[in-house]
Amino acid sequence: MPAQQKATACLALADGTVFYGMGFGAVGETVAELVFNTAMTGYQEIMTDPSYAGQVVTFTFPHIGNTGVTDEDDETAEPVAAGMVVKWDVTEPSNWRATGELTEWLVKKGRIGIGGIDTRRLTRAIRQQGAPHVALAHDPEGNFDIAALVARARGWKGLVGLDLAKGVSCAQSYRWDEQRWAWPEGYTRREGPGLRVVAIDYGAKRNILRCLASSGCEVTVLPATATAEDVLALNPEGVFLSNGPGDPAATGTYAVPMIQGVLAKDIPVFGICLGHQMLALALGAKTVKMNHGHHGANHPVKDLTTGKVEITSMNHGFTVDSQTLPAGVDETHVSLFDGSNCGIAVAGKPVFSVQYHPEASPGPQDSYYLFERFAREMQARRSA
Repeated sequence: MPAQQKATACLALADGTVFYGMGFGAVGETVAELVFNTAMTGYQEIMTDPSYAGQVVTFTFPHIGNTGVTDEDDETAEPVAAGMVVKWDVTEPSNWRATGELTEWLVKKGRIGIGGIDTRRLTRAIRQQGAPHVALAHDPEGNFDIAALVARARGWKGLVGLDLAKGVSCAQSYRWDEQRWAWPEGYTRREGPGLRVVAIDYGAKRNILRCLASSGCEVTVLPATATAEDVLALNPEGVFLSNGPGDPAATGTYAVPMIQGVLAKDIPVFGICLGHQMLALALGAKTVKMNHGHHGANHPVKDLTTGKVEITSMNHGFTVDSQTLPAGVDETHVSLFDGSNCGIAVAGKPVFSVQYHPEASPGPQDSYYLFERFAREMQARRSA
């Protein structure tokens, strides 16, 4: 931020550190956990990913906003991340798909942005000290009560023990038939009968549902609080457990009994992110809070069953403790950054899950095969 400009936004950390910058987007204050994301593209998908509920995102890539926004890229109806922190001021969009500007989009959606921040310094602090609690404020007049903002950050209870899935889940069931985007048609609709899949919405991203539809699935989405009876009443050929925010142990109080009820049947089960953690809890494992989590589109993961390394998209602040996996549950994938668990499978059963995001929105598409694997498991049982 140039010295002659008056700060119109500030980021106050619970330890008393304050970053000043230029505000954009909505005016006001918010309190949340601060994380950083290393993806070079997909800021709109990141801001609308329900997994970011309760978090402010620091973007390590400096040029955010330069491709504008388009409704096609929303991962849910409204932004879920509490705010965004960027290096450079948001510029005019330059992309043929853009239908609006990021700043105006944030105003419309009620989300705060702050620019002109030394994001390298901030990212190093997050890595070294863990994801801090912060208060983010935007005031065009530049009037801030720093002591009150720091106090708000310190008083925030954080994500541990917090169930956020209910707040981002659908209120009632619905059908999904939209498929993945492809040139030149864009999004198309799946037609005819397909593999009957019940997707549990803990904060599902639209592109995950599109990947299921593109894999031949006839998708019915149920709320996070659905019971095993609700699921089985639809006679599913497969059950999908979606991504989502918050502490998996808190969400598990109602999700685990449902999953255990489904596991008692010979039905293929596939989980992603929070769904992966929910499955692990249902099988008897435990989850733990990470220091600063994994957030980005360049995370190398090794498939222990094949030796193959995939570059993946990740967004999680909790992880499955692989040391607590019970007998009969195999660790299938691990992070090559820190060795943390990234996948499990139940021996001899069509039940598996991964910590990362194979729908790649944003991110690489190395892991799309997992949706096809899920479909093959269902098709095999239909043909048996």
